[in-house]
Amino acid sequence: MNELLKLDNVTKHYHSFTLKDVSFDIKPGQIMGFIGRNGAGKTTTLKCIMNLVHYESGSIYAFGKEMKENELENKQKIGFALSELNYYPNRTIKQLVSVTKRFYKDFDEKKFVEVCKLFNLDINKKLEELSSGMKVKYSVAIALSHKAELLILDEPTSGLDPVSREEVLDIFREIVKNGERAILFSTHITSDLDKCATDITYIHDGEIVYTGDKKGFVNSYLFIKDNTKNKSLLDDYIAYKELDDHIEGLISSDKKELFTNNGIDPTEPDLEEIMVYLERSKNNESFTL
Repeated sequence: MNELLKLDNVTKHYHSFTLKDVSFDIKPGQIMGFIGRNGAGKTTTLKCIMNLVHYESGSIYAFGKEMKENELENKQKIGFALSELNYYPNRTIKQLVSVTKRFYKDFDEKKFVEVCKLFNLDINKKLEELSSGMKVKYSVAIALSHKAELLILDEPTSGLDPVSREEVLDIFREIVKNGERAILFSTHITSDLDKCATDITYIHDGEIVYTGDKKGFVNSYLFIKDNTKNKSLLDDYIAYKELDDHIEGLISSDKKELFTNNGIDPTEPDLEEIMVYLERSKNNESFTL
């Protein structure tokens, strides 16, 4: 299956931060969650993909074509939105789309109006009058109206109430349902990925720690809540914290038998538990309270 997007050893240097040899790809039908702490390099990576920042080495391909050399052509097939829409806040959606459509040769204004109705999005409202959820829906409506095959979104569910977040996730699932489109979105709300992501790319301090199937990522770890407070096993945790009545932490799944033999039953972690403990472990933070 051909990749819609492929990054190969992309590197970008700043004074106090380096995006180092970032490599991953995304295929049709995938919803890839891009996770990592604030400042880990998520937004920088997305900007590199869209050629909004210059990267020193590596390659980025979209739809099988090098991004820098085929930028205008490739961007016709990409729907892209950063975390917040702030341009022309006093313009209505109708006014904004009359300008936006000029950038896309296949823009279907009738389709845009239909999608806005489906999303309950009033095209006569000004951008500043839209909630965060409505702004996400507006970005998605634009992408669907120029037949984007790949959506790249930066923190699209940040600041949304639970109902709006669920609506947006439903939209994401529907978009990739036919197996022709894909979505890459950065987020710190890992519960959203538990619900809709097929794949995960995890970045730490500018480097990719994992990229691939979400299930495979989750299955690599187990969560421990040890009410016996068995300190002889502390070295076998990836990271842990000692609380008043128990020890809890993360272990590699291959250590399951060690814990069950000591009367401790591991459970499957969620993405938030995995990320929290991996981050603290990698930053050598103390887990003893």
